[in-house]
This record gives sequence, structure tokens and C-alpha cells, in this order.
Amino acid sequence: MPLPIVDLRPYFTPLREFEGVLDWEQIFGNDGPVELDIGCGRGKFLFDSTVAHPATNWVGVELDFTEGRRGARRLAKRVSTNGRVIGGDAHELLMRRVKRHSVAAAHVYFPDPWWKRKHHKRRLFTDEFADLLASTVMQGGFVHSWTDVEDYYHVIRALMNHHPEFTPLPPPPEPAGLSDGDYLTSFHRRRKLAGSTIWRGLWQRRWRRT
Repeated sequence: MPLPIVDLRPYFTPLREFEGVLDWEQIFGNDGPVELDIGCGRGKFLFDSTVAHPATNWVGVELDFTEGRRGARRLAKRVSTNGRVIGGDAHELLMRRVKRHSVAAAHVYFPDPWWKRKHHKRRLFTDEFADLLASTVMQGGFVHSWTDVEDYYHVIRALMNHHPEFTPLPPPPEPAGLSDGDYLTSFHRRRKLAGSTIWRGLWQRRWRRT
């Protein structure tokens, strides 16, 4: 017999349960900056970030509810006040539920490369997704993206480097000797231990005169 599903609210909430545009201040009870972890998986980066940056509010977005709930359990165990996981599609969230330019940074680590050429259209990074990031991230805010797939990195870099709202920046150096605490995600750890190159990108949304 399967185990009953534990109610992890407010740490995990399906996107479909929200109505209208999300009110970050209402969700977190404060007006601190908000950063998104898109495709947060099991939540290592999300959880570590809530601990390392307690003045920032962190929102993980995960399509796979099983994985997203794992991350939410980490937050619930710590009784985190600045971390939440939303279960659902990132496109839907950014397109309809996030207030324009209300996010200080978006993090996209190791998105699914969809290896087969006929499946490339399913990749997260597209022209549409870059536009969604531009409408979500505030002026001066950042987009971080890492991947272990060189081909996909060049696709991401081309989309972001040529977007009129973003300026490419050199990413901070990766630590030379990585300990468990230095790995961003569980997948990052596996790929580094396997000897893979990690391709990293950082972009800042441009300031516009009003």
C-alpha cells in the first residue's frame, strides 16, 4: 500500500492552487528580494541558498512533483521562512503568475538537454523563455545558468547574449577544490566527479531610463 502524501504547505504548493498574480510579500511575510530556482529538482541549491542568504526569499519551481516535494521536505524540516517550492510549469509561472520585473535573479542549473534533435524543441531555453526572463527579472537583476552539455550551453549563450535586455558578464570562478558544500546541485556533484566540464553563464538585465 502506498504511503499517504503528506501536506507540505506552505513549503510545497502546486501552481494550480494559486489564483492570479503571486504576491511575494504575502507569501513570505516580508518585502525582501526574491530569487527563482527554475527546475529546482531535489532542492539542494534552494535549501543551501535559504541558509546562506537569509535576507533573500527563494522560490523553487519544479515540474516533477516528486522531486519538488523532496526539496520542500528539506525546507519543512528546517522550518524555513524564506524558502518555498511551487510545483508546476515554469513557462506558466513566468507568463501568467509572476508580477513583471519582481524577481532579483533567476537561476537555471542543468536544464534537461533533450538529447535527440527531434526533441530540441522541448528544451527550456528558447526565444520565448529568454523573453519571459526579461519580463520577470528586474533591471540590474541577474540570470545564472550552468550546464554540462556544451552544445546546449552555446544555444543558451546565443539566446541570452543577443537578447536586447541582457548583458553577458563573466561568471564567478568555480572553486578549484570542490567540497560537498561547493556543489550547487546533486547533479553538479555527479558530473564533476565524472570529470565533466561545466559550462557557466551569467547575464545582467540592462538598466533602462524611464
